[in-house]
Amino acid sequence: MGGKTEDLKGRAKEAAGDLTENDRLKREGKTDQASGKVKEFLEDAKEKGEEVVDKVKEKIDRDR
Repeated sequence: MGGKTEDLKGRAKEAAGDLTENDRLKREGKTDQASGKVKEFLEDAKEKGEEVVDKVKEKIDRDR
């Protein structure tokens, strides 16, 4: 599951927990949101890392 999906799922759980006054569901929602944010960060970092690797490969190929 992607980071944004995890975040949305968490927001829905937290809202449901608020409506039903279910503290466990609210905590799960907050945990899911945090997990989603971490996943998004890691996805972005991976993307940026791949971009750097591609740029280095291009430079090496040009310099040959």
